[in-house]
Amino acid sequence: MSRIGKKPISIPENVEVKVEDSKVTVKGPKGELSREIRPEIKVEIKDKEILVAPQKETKRTKAFWGLTRALIANMIKGITEGFEKKLEIQGIGFRANLEGEDLVLYVGFSHPVKVKAPEGVKFSIEKNIITVSGIDIERVTQTAAKIRKTKPPEPYKGKGIRYVGEEVRRKVGKKAVTAG
Repeated sequence: MSRIGKKPISIPENVEVKVEDSKVTVKGPKGELSREIRPEIKVEIKDKEILVAPQKETKRTKAFWGLTRALIANMIKGITEGFEKKLEIQGIGFRANLEGEDLVLYVGFSHPVKVKAPEGVKFSIEKNIITVSGIDIERVTQTAAKIRKTKPPEPYKGKGIRYVGEEVRRKVGKKAVTAG
């Protein structure tokens, strides 16, 4: 039995959920999301709650059961509240700008790096903090990971792009090793 899959998902008042064959569509104040569901899983709506249950027994049914429940819960949360990831730029001369909807990073390369905003994702910049926000958690986190990948924090000086609150393990340089 899946512990996560057994829990019902409550539907807020301003959210509309439709289940058609293997497709779940969620409409709310911030937009609309839809997702295809695996054939092993059955989704039904009862009394302002969404119930997810296994339909066919296969080896991976339990995994898909919990996964499907978590994905639908994230769709509802995204439609009502939205998701955001914050990234911090550290390093002398490192900065970011917005050009229309796109993000332009100046992070020590000979050229600026442009990151196009996927559909449904918005960027905002305050000093050295980049905020990636949207209603689809997968697009938001994937875009944030793509931005971080352009210049990950290096272990000696800690320069680069990191998530806000991320701890970067620092290494001791050559001078400290030979002096000791």
